[in-house]
Formats: sequence, C-alpha cells, structure tokens
Amino acid sequence: MLAFSLTTIGFVMDTIAISARISGRVQGVAFRVWTRSEAKRRGLCGWVRNEPDGAVLAFIMGPAVDVDEMVRALKKGPLAARVTEVLWENAEVDPEITKFRITG
Repeated sequence: MLAFSLTTIGFVMDTIAISARISGRVQGVAFRVWTRSEAKRRGLCGWVRNEPDGAVLAFIMGPAVDVDEMVRALKKGPLAARVTEVLWENAEVDPEITKFRITG
C-alpha cells in the first residue's frame, strides 16, 4: 500500500490510492455520478470513467479509512445498479489530483 503524509489543519493523515474496476449493470444507471457524489462526501480525490466493455474504472485517493469505506460503497452502488464484482489494487498516490471528477 503506497502512502504519504498529508498535513491538514494541524493533523497528519495517511493517504492511499487505489484503482478499482466495477463490473455488472453499472453503465446507464448513473453509477459515475453516484460515485463522484459518494467520493466527494468522503473528501476523496480521483476520477471515474466508463470502460468500453461495460465496466466502470475508478481511481480513488484519500485517507485509508475513507478509501476502505468507499470500496464497501462501490460493492453496493446506486439503487439502479447491480454490482457483480469490484476488483481493486493499490495505486501510486498522485498529489496533482485535488478533486474527484468524471472523466469519460
């Protein structure tokens, strides 16, 4: 797990990053919009996009506890989605990413 310390308002938190691939009925059900909303609510940075094969790919970065919580949320998804699998792996933290966005 790659991590670095980010000092915010006088305290230090460990920041990690993951790449997650979400499969199932995850396109055409507002999954990307929901993912961005859930990530922002948790104070996470990164991006989410549709893949040509029908999956959704996300890069998620933030405090480890919040990233873990986001992975659990991805396994459920929004109400209209039917998530069958979430595969994730550690990724390199990118300090240039400062917000969460939909990229495609």
